[in-house]
Amino acid sequence: MPHQKGTKTVVQNRKAFHDYFVEERYECGIELFGTEVKSMRAGKVSLKESWAQVRNREIWVEGMHISPYDQGSYFNKDPLRPKRLLLHKSEIRKIDGYVARQGYTLIPLEIYLKDGRMKLLLGLCRGKQEHDKRDSMAKRDADREIQRALRQRQKH
Repeated sequence: MPHQKGTKTVVQNRKAFHDYFVEERYECGIELFGTEVKSMRAGKVSLKESWAQVRNREIWVEGMHISPYDQGSYFNKDPLRPKRLLLHKSEIRKIDGYVARQGYTLIPLEIYLKDGRMKLLLGLCRGKQEHDKRDSMAKRDADREIQRALRQRQKH
């Protein structure tokens, strides 16, 4: 039985949205050990320098740091070990076709609990150029100014 219903975000990779255009998103399970799950539930996980790759018709996430569980003793695993992602074969084949093209990469975007199970949101991404990043920041700032003006107008 699942522990809880609904979804709860554990960690997000905000830097990915700054550095990449996210073309498609895939929800996948993660192959984890018990102490890793307990540490992730406590929020001790980082996606900052992580990426995913296709190896032997399987998708592996690299660079995802899961801090060792405090009460784990010798059950703790290496914090940076590669973790296998659980997807359907057809999805893996489709993703592998995109990644084989130049310019696409797999970036973990978010880890969350869904009905008591750890899930990872994997993004098929294309890198942004420097001018694209500036455009995104200018658009975000303009949207923020518009929202601020609307709030001021509603007050009066």
